[in-house]
Amino acid sequence: MSTPPRVAIVTGAGTGIGRACAIALLRAGWHVALAGRRAALLEEAVAAAGVPAGQGLALAADVSDAASVRELFDRTVAAFGRLDLLFNNAGVFTPPVPLEDLDPAQWRAAVEVNLTGAFLCTQQAFRVMKSQSPRGGRIINNGSISAHAPRPNSAPYTATKHAITGLTKSTSLDGRKYDIACGQIDIGNAATDMAAPMARGVPQADGRIAVEPVMDVHHVAETLLHMAGLPPEANVQFVTVMATKMPFVGRG
Repeated sequence: MSTPPRVAIVTGAGTGIGRACAIALLRAGWHVALAGRRAALLEEAVAAAGVPAGQGLALAADVSDAASVRELFDRTVAAFGRLDLLFNNAGVFTPPVPLEDLDPAQWRAAVEVNLTGAFLCTQQAFRVMKSQSPRGGRIINNGSISAHAPRPNSAPYTATKHAITGLTKSTSLDGRKYDIACGQIDIGNAATDMAAPMARGVPQADGRIAVEPVMDVHHVAETLLHMAGLPPEANVQFVTVMATKMPFVGRG
C-alpha cells in the first residue's frame, strides 16, 4: 500500500519566503494549499513548481478574518483529506516612521495580520489535526529576526514577532496532548522583493545607512523542509537562518 501524500498549508504563499517554501514543499512531493490575498500570484506559484495538476491548490484567503481562515482549512481538507503541516508565514510591515508618528490604524493592521492571523490559522489547524487519523501534525511559525531584536522605527512589526514567540511556546505546550508539534523559524535578510532595500542601504541603530548582506531564499526553504520532514517524535523548537554577515549579533 502506498504512503498517502503529506499535506501542507502555507500562508502568504504568493510572494517571497512563502512562495519559495510552498514551491519547495510541492517539489518534495507534498500536496500544498497556497493561501494569500491575490489568487493570481498563488496560481503562478503553483505553475512555477512544475508539479502534476491537483497537487497544489491556490486559495485566496484573508488570515485576519476568522470566516476566511475556516474556509481555507475546510477547502484544504475537502481537497486533500487531512493536514500535516501549517506554515504561518503571512505578515505585513508598517512604514518605517518614528513611533510617535505611527497611525494607530497601522498598528492594528500589523497585529491583525501578523499575530491574530497566525492565531486563527493555528486554531483551525488544531481543530483538524486533533480529529484526523493518524492524529497530529506540525505547525511552523515565521518569527523573523525581529522576534529577537528590532530595527529602527519598527515597533508594530517587532512587537508582533516577539508575540509570535509566545504563541509558538503556547502552541507547543497545548499541542502535546494532540500530537501536534510547533516550531519557529527566524529568518534574516533572505533575498526577496521585500529585502530589496538592503542592497541600497537601510537605517542602522546608530543612525547610519548601510548596505546589508542577503542570502538566497532557497536556504530558508531548505530549512523549512528539514523541520517539516522530521518524524513526529522530534521537533526543531527554534532555528535562526540568516545571511552570515548581516548585522544581527551585536545590533546597536
